[in-house]
Amino acid sequence: MPSALDLILAPSILAGDHAALSGSAKIVEESGLKWIHLDIMDGHFVPNLSFGPQTIAALRKTSNLFFDTHLMLDNPHLYVEVFAQAGADLISIHVEPNYDIQATLSKIRSYDCQTGIVLNPNTPAQAVEKYLTQVDLVLIMTVQPGFGGQKFQHQMLSKMKTIHTWRKQQNLNFRLEVDGGIDLETASLCKANGVDTFVAGTSFFKAENKKAFVEKITQP
Repeated sequence: MPSALDLILAPSILAGDHAALSGSAKIVEESGLKWIHLDIMDGHFVPNLSFGPQTIAALRKTSNLFFDTHLMLDNPHLYVEVFAQAGADLISIHVEPNYDIQATLSKIRSYDCQTGIVLNPNTPAQAVEKYLTQVDLVLIMTVQPGFGGQKFQHQMLSKMKTIHTWRKQQNLNFRLEVDGGIDLETASLCKANGVDTFVAGTSFFKAENKKAFVEKITQP
């Protein structure tokens, strides 16, 4: 059940060299890619810390990549403005914390950013159903967020299929993205269930032949 959208690979800079993040972004560009995934973690919603808007702003000065910005925060609505102003192109927010999701999506849009909604492995697909007409992207976490290098949870395939089916039934055109344990094998499984956008961290940056890796992920 493949998607009709072009396939996109968005390497996660979290798996890059943290002493030279701009160099990691350059590697992504040199591999012929257009997107990069930026994981923003607060140490509360997820048990890890990453980086803030200043880092995004610094990267923006040296990169023309599409900044796919994933806010793993307890209070994402408080940080939309600073990340939009820092140079985010798309801002994705989680459905799990207690805040006004609908208003936050509208706020993201008001800064001319694309919108995304994210659900963790234990969150059912139904939790995002009412937001599908308001978003440009739905991100399904295929591992528990917080740390890279985890194993892909195969039970998430049915969630992908469900959301892709809703997309077709409602004639919507949001992108369907997956993040966590994505490599050549798991990407193929995700494609078969309607996924068109892939976040790969460890597998991308450790690939000896990155252009070959990119071609295999992004071929229909």
